Amino acid sequence: MNTVTINVESVPLPPWTDEIKDFVQRVLAILGKDNWDLSVLFCNDACIRALNGRFRAKDEATDVLSFALGEWDRDRYLPGDIAISLDTLRMNASYFGVSEDEEIRRLLIHGVLHLDGMDHTGNLSAGDDPMLLLQEKILAAASLTH
Repeated sequence: MNTVTINVESVPLPPWTDEIKDFVQRVLAILGKDNWDLSVLFCNDACIRALNGRFRAKDEATDVLSFALGEWDRDRYLPGDIAISLDTLRMNASYFGVSEDEEIRRLLIHGVLHLDGMDHTGNLSAGDDPMLLLQEKILAAASLTH
């Protein structure tokens, strides 16, 4: 059984927290993951910019960051943490013409895939990056079971 913990920094706890936990559980099931203890942080642009600067030496806000730990604690796997800026999420949703709900699901999948060891290997702008293609397949599959 997987566990998903939601935390907030500089933003109020979203009312859809339980739905997000259920969605991440479905994503992990689709990927065949078990015994994962995953943490998700929702924050604002200032917070994620500070994280991005501290851990990636990039002085800019971003939509999602994944901090891989990749350790076992007895029978539990600690993959790491995902941080998502709700400010940038809203801007992305508007820019891409999708709902905030769809964009948050996309970012959660993206973060999980990074924690699972995936990284970008294709041309992001050409749309042929294997990680992003898998992300969209998982989004469709996890949304069908919603």
